[in-house]
Formats: sequence, structure tokens, C-alpha cells
Amino acid sequence: MYAIVEIAGQQFKVSKDLKVYVHRLANEEGSKVSFDKVYLVDDNGSITIGAPAIEGASVEAKVLQHLKGDKVIVFKKKRRKGFKKRNGHRQYLSQIVIEGITVGGAPKKAASKKAAVEATTEEAPAPKVKKAPKAKKEDTQE
Repeated sequence: MYAIVEIAGQQFKVSKDLKVYVHRLANEEGSKVSFDKVYLVDDNGSITIGAPAIEGASVEAKVLQHLKGDKVIVFKKKRRKGFKKRNGHRQYLSQIVIEGITVGGAPKKAASKKAAVEATTEEAPAPKVKKAPKAKKEDTQE
């Protein structure tokens, strides 16, 4: 079982007992967090899709630690001008572990991606466009 969930502005594919690094959360280390923006849930082939999010579905997680990511060096240079600028950046991150995925309510279900695509294509066939007649050349004599 896995789910596509939005955490701190980014979408992640998560499953139970998965450790994920996300942008820094305001919660303390060791506290539990619940994410309600669940966009898709796959339960052994049974896919549930939200429009845009699944009502009543949530992902439970626990904050393990707060840390900083690897340093990224930003180097700028303009040739023949003597301009060089070096700057670094370390992103603040939180490590979380997914404890469970719950689904509730009456979500929209699709058997498979193929069936969902066929359902959308069969609803309204595209109208045929008639070609405009070609313009005739007018012969002008002087």
C-alpha cells in the first residue's frame, strides 16, 4: 500500500515505515504529524484518486529529527572582468517516518489507469472540421 501525499509543499510517494526527508516542519522531534492532502492511494491494485484530494484520507507520521542538508556551493564568475563570487547554502530538513495510511469517506475509484483513460476519451468524440474551399485565382487582363 502506498500513497501520494503533499508534505510541506512537495509531493511524496510514501508507504508504511518509510523514512523521508522533507522541508523543515514546525513540530518538535518525537511528535506525531498528520497530513490530510492525500492525492492517490493504491491498496494492492485498488487505486483511489482524489479530485484534487481524497476526503477523509490521511497519512500519519512521526518526526525523528531536524537537520541540515548537504552544502551546495553557488559560484558566479564573469570572464575577463575579475568578478568571482562564492556562496554556499544548506537546506533545513526534517526526517520523518510514515506510521500509517488511513482511507475514509466515499472516494472516487478507478480500476486502472487504462480504464480511466478510456472513460474520458469515450465521453465526447471530437467534432469533424470541414475544410474551407480553396480560393480561385482571378484572371485580370490589362
